[in-house]
Amino acid sequence: MFEFDLEKQHAHARAGVFHTPHGDLLTPVFAPVGTAATVKALTPAQLCELGASLVLSNTYHLYLRPGDELVRDLGGLHAFMRWPGPMLTDSGGFQVFSLSQTRRIDPEGVNFKSHIDGSLHRFTPEKSIAIQENLGADIIMAFDECPPPLDRAYNEASLELTHAWAARCLAAKTRADQALFGIVQGGVFPDLRAQSARYLAGLGFPGFGIGGLAVGESKAEMHAMIEIMDAELPPDRPRYLMGVGSPEDLVSAVRRGVDMFDCVLPTRLARNHAALTRTGRLNLRNAVFARDSRPVEPGCACYCCANFTRAYVRHLAASDEILGAVLLSIHNVHLLLSITREMRAAILAGTFDAYADEFLANYPVKIKDEV
Repeated sequence: MFEFDLEKQHAHARAGVFHTPHGDLLTPVFAPVGTAATVKALTPAQLCELGASLVLSNTYHLYLRPGDELVRDLGGLHAFMRWPGPMLTDSGGFQVFSLSQTRRIDPEGVNFKSHIDGSLHRFTPEKSIAIQENLGADIIMAFDECPPPLDRAYNEASLELTHAWAARCLAAKTRADQALFGIVQGGVFPDLRAQSARYLAGLGFPGFGIGGLAVGESKAEMHAMIEIMDAELPPDRPRYLMGVGSPEDLVSAVRRGVDMFDCVLPTRLARNHAALTRTGRLNLRNAVFARDSRPVEPGCACYCCANFTRAYVRHLAASDEILGAVLLSIHNVHLLLSITREMRAAILAGTFDAYADEFLANYPVKIKDEV
């Protein structure tokens, strides 16, 4: 259980299989985010039709509402949300540090106020593991501190805490049917990132999250940190770049040895009337699309593009109709899942560099809002 078979490597890009109790994950893999046990605007059946193989849910949010013990008593996350495939829960650490306006950190854990009602709560490594064991996902994450990426003094102190908490998470884990991943931190500082990777590798985790990136640093800094992970982390364990999901970032990170991704981006953009495409983003509220009879992305085979025009989707967006968010969520998730499948095929065929070069050459830096 939880073996990672590395099938082929093309330069640094990797194609593998990660075995879980609810099925095999073919990597590279992208996980749509179902924060509150639902991927917004999409049913589990639609996710299966799109080819999703992994869904992420959030420990912090499910602990607060409806409660992890309720989810446990109703059969765990798989039964609760009727998702048949592998699942991953994050530790709640990012939300504790990003959503709570009042928090106090000590060596044992974190006191924080709920963003929902202001009630007081405390997370420790042991508490995070207990909640995730109640939720029952296949992959669970160590509880870590999420420091600002550019503050070296903070990162040095934070790393000691994250490493101590990682060891405590391993000691607290009791379920053999869950894989616990450690999370590498260290901001944008190469020596700290390498130190973190080596320490966590020594603890024997079956996989590793790469945390604290895509949170304000430059693309060049993010790429440099990922390259350190490729050099320092064990090659026989999956590497999971947390919270990253734009098309160009997926391709750039796979090129540097990343296997797994998750992000709210495709569904969040859809709720804000934006479409991801292979040549940039489209703002479907713009008047330029009012009479556009083309699909959102010509050549796309998703349900949205196969049946509806930009003009219709623009009408839904302008009218604030829920169907607009549904159709764009289908399209955006379909695109990211398609890109990960294409990258896997290119790695296996030995053509990944050509694929990545062509994809990135066609992807603009700025958001595209005209034709």
